[in-house]
Amino acid sequence: MAGALEGITVIEFSQIIAAPFCGMLLTDMGAEVIKVEPPEGEPWRIFAQFIPNESKTFISLNRGKKSLPLDLNRPEAQQIAHKLIEQADVVILNYRPDVPAKVGLDYETLAKLNPRLIYCENTAFGRKGPDSYRPGYDIIIQAMSGLMAAINKTMNGVPQVPNHAAADFATGITMAWAISAALFARERTGKGQKVEATLLATALALQTSRFTNIHAYDAQWMPEYLANLKAARDRSAEWDELANIQLNARPMATVGNIYYRTYKTKDGYIAVGNLSNALRKKMAGALGLHDPRFEDLAWDPTTPAAQAAGMKLVADAEALFETKTTDEWLSVLDAAGVPSGPVRFIEELFEDPQVRANDLVVELDHPLAGPLEMVGPIVKMTDTPTEVQGPSPALGQHTDELLARLGYDSARIAALKQAGVTR
Repeated sequence: MAGALEGITVIEFSQIIAAPFCGMLLTDMGAEVIKVEPPEGEPWRIFAQFIPNESKTFISLNRGKKSLPLDLNRPEAQQIAHKLIEQADVVILNYRPDVPAKVGLDYETLAKLNPRLIYCENTAFGRKGPDSYRPGYDIIIQAMSGLMAAINKTMNGVPQVPNHAAADFATGITMAWAISAALFARERTGKGQKVEATLLATALALQTSRFTNIHAYDAQWMPEYLANLKAARDRSAEWDELANIQLNARPMATVGNIYYRTYKTKDGYIAVGNLSNALRKKMAGALGLHDPRFEDLAWDPTTPAAQAAGMKLVADAEALFETKTTDEWLSVLDAAGVPSGPVRFIEELFEDPQVRANDLVVELDHPLAGPLEMVGPIVKMTDTPTEVQGPSPALGQHTDELLARLGYDSARIAALKQAGVTR
């Protein structure tokens, strides 16, 4: 069966994570994705390469695509790009806001070439506002959006780079979702449109509960919280002090959360997640712990007595979890209906039976790197199934095929290669 996007052609002008991840998701739905990158290859190919022009990071984000290297600063390359776009359905870009117009890839230019084109642009901050001109990577957005502060990972009192590019990957999913919606709208109207995504918007959306200001409730604490943060920054306070202000800002802050956290066990670590009183009571019962909050729901958790009781509860729970192995605790908690799971590293999951049972590992054969395994399509569809279309392309692997499709003969293709326009 054909994928949902079978017959859709996507031209991807992108690099690093967000837009390449978007393009890869679209290939899983059957779209043909042509990746246009500089003749030397996009930076992610070269970063930590283990063979020339191939890196694990690039391979993991570009499967199923076709590679066409073009030096977009050259008029000949821009002409090739325009020919591709005339025949395409979607264009994806994640350049700095000033770049598309310089290389003839701005929306106004391309919409005249192809009025049915879906043009999806990702920038760091959007096209308006004082930061709109700024380039931005995931670390910058996480720092400026509050994500880094929420994760609160520090070293020597300084906030550290998160281990995962959450804003980048979530933006890639957002772009694929928006492109699919725009294609559906085009089926009804016959018209293309411009879609704008930003890393900043995605980062804020990942923090919806924190980025919601209910005036009747938040006015009680927000002004004092912001004033305390400003005062601490003005005197160059250590990050731990800033994080403590954040932690204790909201009213009804309490000590004693034993129900939604991780624990050290006899042989590893385990996570528990209980977000209702019914589940919390099950966990307390399974552990044999007494939590006075269940006896009096009006109990004020901010009083000194409540704080002391909470600290004792945490100490008791932590000591208890260290008396059994992770598997032993999983048996106890599963029997009680308590949500729990072992803490793992992702590299351990290639042979995980749950992962394998849901077809989340695919095996591919890369033309240069050889056999490999990676995460498979992240959604399933009954009538238009998602399917891996192949590994990531070697640099320039599809140059002859794609230029021949545009009407270039072999002599002209060879001349363009010789001139450095492509390779």
